[in-house]
Amino acid sequence: MSKRDYYEVLGLSKNAGKDEIKKAYRKLSKQYHPDINKEADAVDKFKEITEAYETLSDDQKKSHYDQFGHTDPNQGFGGGAGFGGEGFGFEDIFSSIFGGGTRRRDPNAPRQGADLQYTMTLNFEEAVFGKDTTIEIPREETCETCDGSGAQKGTKPETCTHCGGSGQLSVEQNSPFGRIVNRRVCHHCEGTGKMIKHKCGTCRGTGKVKKRKTISVKIPAGVDDGQQLRVSGQGEPGVNGGPPGDLYVVFHVREHEFFERDGDDIYCEMPLTFAQAALGDEIEVPTLHGKVKLKVPAGTQTGKKFRLTNKGVPNVRGYGQGDQYVILRVLTPTNLTEKQKDLLREFAEINGTTPDEHEESFFDKVKRAFKGE
Repeated sequence: MSKRDYYEVLGLSKNAGKDEIKKAYRKLSKQYHPDINKEADAVDKFKEITEAYETLSDDQKKSHYDQFGHTDPNQGFGGGAGFGGEGFGFEDIFSSIFGGGTRRRDPNAPRQGADLQYTMTLNFEEAVFGKDTTIEIPREETCETCDGSGAQKGTKPETCTHCGGSGQLSVEQNSPFGRIVNRRVCHHCEGTGKMIKHKCGTCRGTGKVKKRKTISVKIPAGVDDGQQLRVSGQGEPGVNGGPPGDLYVVFHVREHEFFERDGDDIYCEMPLTFAQAALGDEIEVPTLHGKVKLKVPAGTQTGKKFRLTNKGVPNVRGYGQGDQYVILRVLTPTNLTEKQKDLLREFAEINGTTPDEHEESFFDKVKRAFKGE
């Protein structure tokens, strides 16, 4: 099945900017994250969304994708539709017509192991300050019984007699171009160039066994939702002595009840009574780094924004630290006594204004933020 267009996956137009891409990813990743969505296809959708975001959020990858799509421009003329069947390529035509030789891939050459991906869910504070942790992943390990050869102890693999160790079978066919050599993977040795007569009883001839591996991971301070950490050499083991692949840890960050993050900056709202806003006051504001005092000038209007320097998130690449922005919100008093009501009515008559209603839940959030809940 062909891949869907990355812009279609994120529900974006081709001219979407970085902010739109990030916003769409955050929305969809929360909707389909396996910890939240238990639908059967949630895992596949989450992987598809993450893959689309990783490409479109990277300027170089996005430029390449916008130009070529999912096609690899370096792939050449692979495939054999209309030219003799499966496994037939451009090099085969060139070789058969002009008599030139083609480079064959040595099936026994060292190859790097496959990369692995692990999704880790962090709470808001863990993402801001980072932490050291361990994760357990299932991965293939070299079979210790046969040392990865796949052969029973005391025996060793033999050269495949069908392909002569090349891992390929060649079939000559007539065509309008002349005689064409059609190469296919040898089905006797599955392209390895070797046959195992007596297979290892532990790995059954594969040379690898499935194990659960515990890996230490240092999460840097300042990671954000959707970012990933590369752990070098912790992917699948290499083939024929090749290097192992890498492990990519993708982070999903839970939202905070009181704080909201935008890049390295933090935003929050603080309530003010009518009297505090009108007369001015000094209030205490919770931050991720502890409580701070904020001087509110007289006549402050609802929606006024104040900046607390370096009270935001450490930059994940070490480029300083963000700020915290405090937005003040003037609240309507509730449960007034008759005297208070009379005074407000008198004030309203003089000023020509009336107060608005406010939900108590906002106070609850602020209280919890002060308590560090």
